[in-house]
Amino acid sequence: MSSLLLKNIGCLVTGRTEQPISKEDALLIKDGLIAAVGNVPLTSEADIVVDAQETTVVPGLIDSHVHPVLGDYTPRQKMLDFINSSLHGGVTTMISAGEAHVPGRPKDPAGAKALAVLCHKASANLRPGGVKLHGGALILEKGLKEEDFAELAAEGVWLVGEIGLGSVKDPGEAAQMVRWARKQGMKVMMHTGGTSIPGSSVVTARDVIEVQPDVASHINGGPTAPPLEEIERLVNDTQIYLEIVHCGNPRAADFAARMLYAREQLHRVIIGNDAPSGTGVIPLGILRVIAQLSSISGIPAAQAVGLATGNTAKVYGLNTGLLEPGREADLIVMDAPMGSVGGNALEALEAGDVPGVALVIVDGKILVNASRNTPPPKRKPIIREMKK
Repeated sequence: MSSLLLKNIGCLVTGRTEQPISKEDALLIKDGLIAAVGNVPLTSEADIVVDAQETTVVPGLIDSHVHPVLGDYTPRQKMLDFINSSLHGGVTTMISAGEAHVPGRPKDPAGAKALAVLCHKASANLRPGGVKLHGGALILEKGLKEEDFAELAAEGVWLVGEIGLGSVKDPGEAAQMVRWARKQGMKVMMHTGGTSIPGSSVVTARDVIEVQPDVASHINGGPTAPPLEEIERLVNDTQIYLEIVHCGNPRAADFAARMLYAREQLHRVIIGNDAPSGTGVIPLGILRVIAQLSSISGIPAAQAVGLATGNTAKVYGLNTGLLEPGREADLIVMDAPMGSVGGNALEALEAGDVPGVALVIVDGKILVNASRNTPPPKRKPIIREMKK
């Protein structure tokens, strides 16, 4: 039995927007799961003891919108190790929104199914850098039948990539496929706003409302935002989860965030990168969106963290994203970066600074000890391996 004890935590962020901060200052991990939060005997029974030095501990970030291919390579930007690099930005889980950048991507039903199965199974067998990539999101193509969705579900495929990337453009046709997907327990995303890659289409609020996906992807644009009145309609006239991304329109992101916060609708918001894309690969993209929403849109940092952790876990049914017993032990230890006006990580975010990531832990294992991408933290945890 492997165990890790985190003690002397300055601030523990739960991942829940409705109760974002815990008063507890210790956390015990056993066999990859959180065993206890608070009331942890500060003994040497753990294999590893981490003195957090009054730093901030938050759940590992979940990137709700990534376009992977196979392994840790993106042909869109012709670069290696972009997923591993995101780990150094605190991302411990990624959700594929469709493998749209596969060179020569097949667009017939058989090819679309084969690609989804391949990418789903490949991502289940490989964790680049340790990141939990949920790949194999089916891109909807004309000709798919109800039995195809049952076949895919039998192979483990459970994601439908953002509708609008494939040849299915008509909302009525898409809505029928969404019903077939839901019957198999699949989660469905839908492109929102202007076109992104060649072959994609403009998607309006009316289209989204007719199709009724689980998630309206990048309501601030991917990269072109819909009109602000359409964002307002999605907020007011639906209960669909709404995604804000880094590779989108910052004005639209601020508009949506302020409206949702004022209407006490933060539980509907998730955060993604929407990368790799023409915008590039952004290892710190999730942290940067959290900083933007905290420093510009007025959302308290601890709640903004919940948008990229607990909220996304709830949408996709993941056993991570929350710091509570029984959850997968994916978390970040971070602090205000050197030179920041913030006294801790949350204050730094609210000042607009990206925190310094000191540790990234996945399934109870320390995978990053000082991020290569964030500024260095003001305080650094002390790690001790206990002798048995």
